[in-house]
Order: sequence, then structure tokens, then C-alpha cells
Amino acid sequence: MKSLRSPLSKAAEQAPVPRGIQRLVRDVETGRFERTLSGLTAAGALVTAAEIYLEHDRASFGNPWMWVPVALGPVGAAAGIAGVASARMAHTALPLASLAIIANGLQGTYLHVRGIAQRPGGFKEFRYNAEMGPPLFAPLLVTLVGGMGLLASVLRREQ
Repeated sequence: MKSLRSPLSKAAEQAPVPRGIQRLVRDVETGRFERTLSGLTAAGALVTAAEIYLEHDRASFGNPWMWVPVALGPVGAAAGIAGVASARMAHTALPLASLAIIANGLQGTYLHVRGIAQRPGGFKEFRYNAEMGPPLFAPLLVTLVGGMGLLASVLRREQ
């Protein structure tokens, strides 16, 4: 009896399973990057929260909102680790935590712009106040961590 399989499916079965970097590249090309990106989100959230803590501590946590990104770091890390362990968590907890991180990053951008405006000279002395005041683009970097988490939640899981 003749086989109903196409020559392509036979070739795919006989092809060696890619290892290492080849497998990673294949997973990215096919959109199967959920677990890896969830793990990178967890690591990014921890590193970012530590950096934010040091910078906001330098400013003596003068505004109570400065604690929010520090608190969201471990939340994002826990959601990222859960996303590595469970596909269900990658589609529920991770996007919720990521959205909170993105919202806080946008809020932080507003607060940093406002902080620059409130310095003596305001925007008339923009160059000086942007260098000496709150870092203008730092909160947008936090939104990248949240964006990675959102992207991880829509990708397919690695095999």
C-alpha cells in the first residue's frame, strides 16, 4: 500500500533536531519564544527594580509614587517566572503584570517631565535641567520590560 505522506513530511521527520543556537533561531522565526521571553522579562524586571531603587533612594523617595516601580519589579519577576513554568500563567498573570508595569512607566515619564519643569528655569533651561534633574527616558525603559512581557504572552510556547 502506498503511503499518504508527502515527501516534505518524510524529510521533516528525518531532519536532525536543531540544537543550541539553531533551535533558538528556529523558535524565534516560528514565533515560539514564550518561555524564553517570559524568563527575560523576569530578569529584566528584577534588574530594573534594583536600579530604580538605587536612583529613587538617591532622591530620598521624595514622592510616594517612587515606590511603585520598586514594588512592581518583584511582581513582574514572579509573573515572568510563572510564565516560564506554566502556559496558563503566561496568558493570565504575565500580561496583567506587564500592563501594570507599562502604565507605571508612562506615569513615571509624566512625573519625570514634570520634575524637569519644576526645577529652577524649567524648560527654558532644558539642557541643564534634563541633565541634573530626573532622567527623562528612564521610565520608558521600564515600559520595555512590560512590553517584553506582553509580547511573551501572545507568542507560542516553545516545543
